[in-house]
Amino acid sequence: MNEKTKKILNIAKTVFTWAVVAFAVFMMILTLFNAFALDKNERSFLGTRFYIVQTDSMSKSENNKDMDVHFNAGDIIFAKKPKSQDDINDLVPGDIISFISSNPDSWGETITHMIHDVIKDENGNVVEIVTFGTNTGAIDEEPVDPNFVLGKYKGKIPKVGHFFAFMRSTPGYICCILVPFLFIIIYNLINVISLFKKYKSEQNAALQEERAKLDKDREENQRMMAELMALKAKLEGTAPPEAAPDAPPAQTPAAAPEAVPAPEVAPDPAPAAAPEAAPAPETVSTPVPEADVAPAADENKA
Repeated sequence: MNEKTKKILNIAKTVFTWAVVAFAVFMMILTLFNAFALDKNERSFLGTRFYIVQTDSMSKSENNKDMDVHFNAGDIIFAKKPKSQDDINDLVPGDIISFISSNPDSWGETITHMIHDVIKDENGNVVEIVTFGTNTGAIDEEPVDPNFVLGKYKGKIPKVGHFFAFMRSTPGYICCILVPFLFIIIYNLINVISLFKKYKSEQNAALQEERAKLDKDREENQRMMAELMALKAKLEGTAPPEAAPDAPPAQTPAAAPEAVPAPEVAPDPAPAAAPEAAPAPETVSTPVPEADVAPAADENKA
């Protein structure tokens, strides 16, 4: 797989992942809205209540085809909550209101119908409100208590109520909430495992690199040690043993300068041996008379 294909796959994976995340977040918002705001008489959002239309009593027909407002089952309508009694007193025939039914057949249900008539007392306060469904034009059996008015109709969102009704069912919960969040959880888990494996791989690679560096340094140290040992052996084999270092000399008076030695005189060569003398000639002694010899001896004694 080349780099271009990898890049395209990574982009597609990123886009798909973000789309699923956005869908899951959107579903979470709708779920919160569905659980806490939709069809809740006791709650409102910015002063507005939201309801899913359950019947076609206000759908278009021959009886109301000239009217401007129609809504069908499955639509979501929103009604402005009355802030005070004055808002109730301002209601007139033709307005559409949402209210809590007091009819025994539909007691406590939320109904949205058009006002047929408003009954007030002498002070101008509304006492009863008569309503009807525009689809048939039939007047509701029970008038509406002003205290049961929930809001005045302001608009609708067609068909969206069917989706929220599906979300409230078990298949809708699985499809719209469980599956997207399971996908996000599994995807993040896979990413965590992948990152952990990558981290361990990089850590092992770093350890291997460090081990190789240590082995190289050890080999270098061994080589240097061998060279030092060889150099030491060579020096011990050729140089005299190193004498112990002398003790530091004691401080003594300076000695007198030495006399300059006299130059050595080379000895004279021995004289040559004299030639042997020639033998003296033999002489013949003649006897001397005794008288002549004696005086000579005495003379020597003197």
